[in-house]
Amino acid sequence: MPKPATKQKDTKKKSKAKRKVKSGVVHIKATFNNTLITITDPQGNVVASSSSGRVGFSGTRKSTPYAATQAVTSLMEQAKQFGLEEASIIVKGVGSARDAAIRGVSSAGVNITSIRDVTPIPHNGVRAPRRRRI
Repeated sequence: MPKPATKQKDTKKKSKAKRKVKSGVVHIKATFNNTLITITDPQGNVVASSSSGRVGFSGTRKSTPYAATQAVTSLMEQAKQFGLEEASIIVKGVGSARDAAIRGVSSAGVNITSIRDVTPIPHNGVRAPRRRRI
């Protein structure tokens, strides 16, 4: 007895076209709990991203400078596939891993063109709490 005709699904995956990015922007967001690193092309399209938690650190170890360097090295291996040669760095946040992440980018062989700090700074802040009366 023949098998009933079943609809076959196309199991081939479409390969994503690897684009070449000679110059890019490295965004580093260093918080007290984690470090997020993203590489974009000059238009702002994300090429690759990584974080301390994604590399395998958890808890308070995610915010250490060592975790940031490990995240940068794993990210730079991804960026080598795209042919990244020079990058400008944008740093945001107050975490302790900012400098370690910048050193990791420069040690990976990427030519750094500029470093900008775009940490938001309050110019007046929120309203102060009422004065305590005893």
